[in-house]
Amino acid sequence: MTGDFIVVKCGKCKNEQIVFEKPASEVKCLVCSEKLVMPTGGKGEIKGKRIGTAR
Repeated sequence: MTGDFIVVKCGKCKNEQIVFEKPASEVKCLVCSEKLVMPTGGKGEIKGKRIGTAR
């Protein structure tokens, strides 16, 4: 399994959250529950704004 962790900024509340680039299920913002990343079978569809790669 390969993939990176990325930092995504929520479009609704501006919270920055670290998420897996290839999620198996939808990822929601921990603050406002807005959908951040949707699974696609590969790299997820990012609904928020990608800030960068988490290291």
